[in-house]
Amino acid sequence: MAHVVVTGAAGFVGSHLCERLLAEGNTVLGIDAFIPYYPRAIKERNLTGLLTHPAFAFAEVDLRTGDLAPLLTGADTLFHTAAMAGLLKSWQQFEEYMTCNVLATQRLLAAAVAANVGHFLHCSTSSVYGRFATGDEHAPLAPVSPYGITKLAAEQLCRAYGEKDGLRFTILRLFSVYGPRQRPDMGYHIFIRKLLAGETIIVDGDGTDSRSNTYIADCVEGLLLAAHQPEKSSGETFNIGGGEEVNVNQVLQMLEELVGRPAQIVHGPPRPGDQRRTVADITRARTVLGYNPRTRLVDGLAAQVAWQRAQE
Repeated sequence: MAHVVVTGAAGFVGSHLCERLLAEGNTVLGIDAFIPYYPRAIKERNLTGLLTHPAFAFAEVDLRTGDLAPLLTGADTLFHTAAMAGLLKSWQQFEEYMTCNVLATQRLLAAAVAANVGHFLHCSTSSVYGRFATGDEHAPLAPVSPYGITKLAAEQLCRAYGEKDGLRFTILRLFSVYGPRQRPDMGYHIFIRKLLAGETIIVDGDGTDSRSNTYIADCVEGLLLAAHQPEKSSGETFNIGGGEEVNVNQVLQMLEELVGRPAQIVHGPPRPGDQRRTVADITRARTVLGYNPRTRLVDGLAAQVAWQRAQE
């Protein structure tokens, strides 16, 4: 048993991670600020099962302003999943992205050092690679959106505190995570919601942008493998992704079959700063950590469709 702290515990990745940690017998403190990024009711729903677990505690705290060190006292491991995500709004709301992704991370790192946290695992993003994320962890870092820039800055802060204070840290770059509880502003959630409602789907660009998607259970498995093997993961960076690359048009065809209804599609302009292609090279995570994503895309999408049907 270990004591684990998870920031962003009421979010998509964070809530699934907390459930796995509890299932493994850990005690977990979840932290979330309920910043009005998407409706509070959705985040509260994500916490429903966690709040009844005797080994789970929750603190509603804003990482940008709260007193963090006392929350981290006694923590063996800290997973930092909290972030202001999504690239489109980052062009108009840069101050929020800067404070949530950079300032909050800096304050959390300083508090982790003060509280002598054993291992700091930072969830980053494929967006740090830029328009084409197709290489390994040594590929050039050239983000093309304010969101990607703030996430890269957060990575650099981890390295700075690791060098300055000897903080044990690991950076995990997540690639297009999907599945039950996916944020309502994310592409697959929008596609499924509009398909179920018979509404028109607006595709940004020509639909040939591609992603190597990561099912949420496989994502969580990658995070835990890094946490369980600090002797291998400390100071390192890993891509955490799935094995199937598909473009938007192909995903929509799969969803049409799963939902049993043709999609009404209208094409709009490409989003500024969007990635054209992401293909997670997980060779390093596979070799060092034993990471092996198992969920086929069609099965993961079927699970997300079933979950959204039940919610709506």
